[in-house]
Amino acid sequence: MTRSERGQLHLTGEAPLVTACGRRIEVRFLRLAPSDRPISRVTLEVGPDQSGEHGVWAALTASEARDLARRLLSQAALAESSAPPGTGTPPPGAPSR
Repeated sequence: MTRSERGQLHLTGEAPLVTACGRRIEVRFLRLAPSDRPISRVTLEVGPDQSGEHGVWAALTASEARDLARRLLSQAALAESSAPPGTGTPPPGAPSR
């Protein structure tokens, strides 16, 4: 890959999301600039867990990222609706802490 074809990873300015099990999740924008056709991707990096289990990385098209977001929101709504009262799960639309 030549210098002009290298990708540029754009940081969002947001701190990574750290899950209850200690995994760090980062979402970024990746721009690959080959001379004939630039490529843009949304990257998702799930880091190792607290026990050192390996993480994973994916590069998604804009359409794939939107589909993943839709699926995550759908599953979050199901999780909230089935959570027992008093478990600390905020109602839909409530600000996150």
